[in-house]
Amino acid sequence: MSQNQIRRDLPGAATPGSSEATRIRSYLQTQAAKLSLPDLSTKVRTDMEQFKASLFAAPADKLTQRPSESDWSVNEVAAHLLQVSESVSRAIQSVLDSGALPPSIADQMRRTDEVKTAREWWSLLLTDREVTIERVSRATGDEHLDVKWDHGVFGELNWREWLLFMRVHDLDHARQILSVSEAVSA
Repeated sequence: MSQNQIRRDLPGAATPGSSEATRIRSYLQTQAAKLSLPDLSTKVRTDMEQFKASLFAAPADKLTQRPSESDWSVNEVAAHLLQVSESVSRAIQSVLDSGALPPSIADQMRRTDEVKTAREWWSLLLTDREVTIERVSRATGDEHLDVKWDHGVFGELNWREWLLFMRVHDLDHARQILSVSEAVSA
């Protein structure tokens, strides 16, 4: 997938209570309930490719460069995406395995000194997701849907909705990486 094929028409970041947050929450709920587990997994896998394309399109020598002090570098966006993915993955697996309420997930950007190449970030994300998708493939799809935990913007989601959230999260940060890459290359 080339940089020109990456979707740039995604909405801006949603804030709690906004119409955009309500729209995304509705999407997560309706699609997660409607789609089969293989279809949900395919959506997540397919849109991971957009994140990969944006990450690999970023200038390798500028991964840690921020457009401004208040912005995030590509490296920091990738670190954030992986951290949230790992938290969501652990939570989904825990709910499927035990039905217990997982700890809250902080979907917040944090600065990091951890530096990796695009290939390293991608490899870590891919490994994390494949473990989760494999666990989801062994689920029936209807277990523990009453167990919901809070997302700071979209409210309480069940494990199927959180799985689909990963897709939305990937797309949002793919676009962010493109924006950062363009700014540091200008």
